[in-house]
Amino acid sequence: MNSGFLIVVILRLLQIYNYLILARVLLSWFIRDPMNPIYRFLWSITEPVLSPIRRILPQMGGWDFSPIVAFLLIDLLSRFLISIL
Repeated sequence: MNSGFLIVVILRLLQIYNYLILARVLLSWFIRDPMNPIYRFLWSITEPVLSPIRRILPQMGGWDFSPIVAFLLIDLLSRFLISIL
């Protein structure tokens, strides 16, 4: 298998993960039911990345900036992978 193909697949997966984080953020504004199956799915997929970031970031008036940091980290990783191509 070509390493370029593998990098492209990883980049697509990172893009999908960004969309999942965005969907979780948007749903958190509208759906307050933690038992909602869509929200539970998004939470279970994104929480392993957001939780460690949340532990590192200081609390800022109840705002959760972990998705923004995750977006930035994913973007940095994507740029690094693109530079390898």
